[in-house]
Amino acid sequence: MSKEKRPVPAGTQTKSETRSGRAEIDAFVRHARAVATGRDAGHGRLILALDATMSRQPTWDLACDLQGEMFDAAARSGRLDVQLAYFRGFGECRSSRFVDSSAELKSLMVRIVCQAGVTQIGKVLAHALKENAAGRVHALVYIGDAMEENIDILAAQAGELGVRGVPVFVFQEGHDGAAEAAFKSIARLSKGAWFRFDRSSADILARLLASIAIFATGGVKALESRGAQSDRLLIGRLRGEES
Repeated sequence: MSKEKRPVPAGTQTKSETRSGRAEIDAFVRHARAVATGRDAGHGRLILALDATMSRQPTWDLACDLQGEMFDAAARSGRLDVQLAYFRGFGECRSSRFVDSSAELKSLMVRIVCQAGVTQIGKVLAHALKENAAGRVHALVYIGDAMEENIDILAAQAGELGVRGVPVFVFQEGHDGAAEAAFKSIARLSKGAWFRFDRSSADILARLLASIAIFATGGVKALESRGAQSDRLLIGRLRGEES
């Protein structure tokens, strides 16, 4: 004689349902932790943005030569995907696909010739927000020497990037006062960092790009683990310390 199954009282769970519920909770917690850290097993995504107006050609060539430092450094702590973004000429602002090797990025960069025009930093920041909405972006690096836009609009965009966990690392060439004030605001509001450099300090730029790549793939903990001088400098700037 078969045994008749007793009905399960409303509001109770079977063992299989309990296990299933716990599994879903565990999965949710793992996902929440991944979102909180902003990392996926050491996989970082970084946007490298450059002012490509006419005065920038020497620095563009320098960045082209040094960008390999990012991939070399990131390889020690994970994988790095980099997207090239730039503006030049009359309203031209473009971006590439994300690439995961220095050779691919350099191939994209050498095709571009700088052209006269005004800055379009706002378009770069808006683009970073859009890319982050489509897939997590861990850092935006911007290299430029001038700012010819509405600082209030740029500040609002930078603040939104900060809220969304996309720090902007600004490298300023030269000593333009208006640009410096704007760049420092963008860095601060986005929870990033500002640095000054010139073409004679290419080694400093290279080391800092490497540190930012490590940050993008492993966060502050990865910087602390490596402990290079540029890593300590970057950590200090992220904490609001001025050198």
